Amino acid sequence: MSVVKINVLTVPAEQREELEKRFAARAGAVEGSDGFEYFELLRPVEGTDQYLVYTRWRDEESFQAWLAGPMQAAHRPASPEGEAPKRPAATGSTLWSFDVVQSTGPKA
Repeated sequence: MSVVKINVLTVPAEQREELEKRFAARAGAVEGSDGFEYFELLRPVEGTDQYLVYTRWRDEESFQAWLAGPMQAAHRPASPEGEAPKRPAATGSTLWSFDVVQSTGPKA
């Protein structure tokens, strides 16, 4: 059974563009991970300053393996040689976890 992980990121308005640039710069960083199934970055439209980072995994073990390895490298802020590391674009983060109990897609 697949599992869904949603990272809820609190992002101040002045950091939204920076957050999106950082995600775009590391496109492909998770797709090759064993057990990875799906990713979406969801931008808030109104009423909140929270982005949702949605990922789906084959199982909890696949997610934990990614956390222990590739995620560490993917989440290090890149900075040009000799510059201090960039500060995080988000001011807060909460991880929600779900088991997929039912799923459907468009009819062929």
